[in-house]
Amino acid sequence: MKLSEIKQILPTLDNVEFQLEDGSFVPEHFHVTEVGQVNKHFIDCGGVTRTENTINFQLWNADDYEHRLKPGKLLHIIELSEKKLNIGDFEIEVEYQSTTIGKYGLDFNGKTFILTNKTTACLAEDACGIPSKLNVVASQSSSCASGSGCC
Repeated sequence: MKLSEIKQILPTLDNVEFQLEDGSFVPEHFHVTEVGQVNKHFIDCGGVTRTENTINFQLWNADDYEHRLKPGKLLHIIELSEKKLNIGDFEIEVEYQSTTIGKYGLDFNGKTFILTNKTTACLAEDACGIPSKLNVVASQSSSCASGSGCC
């Protein structure tokens, strides 16, 4: 989800809720302790330099049971971040700590924001010498004739 999308959704909500993909919820007394832009400049295993820009939200499970973050307040924090930090309209990555700090993507199911699990991937499969799973399966199926003993 991009920053512009959450800004369109927030005014339609009564409450801000975040749910993990396993169905558990971030406690309702959480705080958003950071909104910022993360600029990552790196080189992949194939030697290609790359850049990645994301908007970072950090959720903190506070022991403050008297306050709940309302949609208008989160929208204000986002707009203040845009103004003060000149952040762009990039994909949102959410940091949230359960047993360790996890980084999640963000989706919306019509009522609740969903913290989606992120995965790693090789960005240079063609250059690093590791055949893709699809190519391995294809080559095995085309060269493994029935009864040949290779399967």
